[in-house]
Amino acid sequence: MNAKPDTVTVAAIGDLHVTESSEHRYRDLFAEISQAADVLALCGDLTNFGKTREAEILAEDLHACTIPAVAVLGNHDYECGQPQVVADILHSAGVTMLGEQAVEIGGVGFAGVKGFVGGFGRGELGSFGEPAIKAFVDASIEEARKLENALRSLRTDRVVAVLHYAPIVETVEGEPLEIFPFLGSSRLADAVDRFENVKAVVHGHAHRGSFRGETLKGIPVYNCAQFVVKAETDRPYALIEV
Repeated sequence: MNAKPDTVTVAAIGDLHVTESSEHRYRDLFAEISQAADVLALCGDLTNFGKTREAEILAEDLHACTIPAVAVLGNHDYECGQPQVVADILHSAGVTMLGEQAVEIGGVGFAGVKGFVGGFGRGELGSFGEPAIKAFVDASIEEARKLENALRSLRTDRVVAVLHYAPIVETVEGEPLEIFPFLGSSRLADAVDRFENVKAVVHGHAHRGSFRGETLKGIPVYNCAQFVVKAETDRPYALIEV
């Protein structure tokens, strides 16, 4: 456990992809994290298909977590069309599900959303043309709006933004260039950069991406997909002090 009273250590991990056959796979890991950190942040794709039993298995493993936990869902958690069921099961295990709701833990604020696709910088898709394209972009804008509203609700000096999709291109580098637009959206970074108190952003989704980057304003962004973190630190979760 972090010994510095003026900092909070966040353990961030994404892309657990719990299946119906992976019972107790993460129980020991959550116990380990509880000794290493003050808060656990789960960065989406917590289940493999968003099935009820997958969420129940993860909830069972989360009973080994003795520190506060926050989470956002990922695209895999939507696959079965029942994301609220997944969220409710995790909430019943003591996890604070972020979205329109933000939370303060140990003097640090946590706000988060799933995020969405759309591309980065000059390559970001605009709302023009066919209705299907406009609906696609509207979904991306709505996720950024929810993030901005949640961040605005916090009054803490230190805030961590928790996402699934990437907010910057740097942390998806390593993935095939052709799929960059499907890994995140700069609109999420635009929302983050409106606030001086955001000290770190964590996300998942890009399994072959890069561990660290920064927003245009210099806020550190960490790709906490467990595969990326494992390659960087030799453990599947990142430890970030804020």
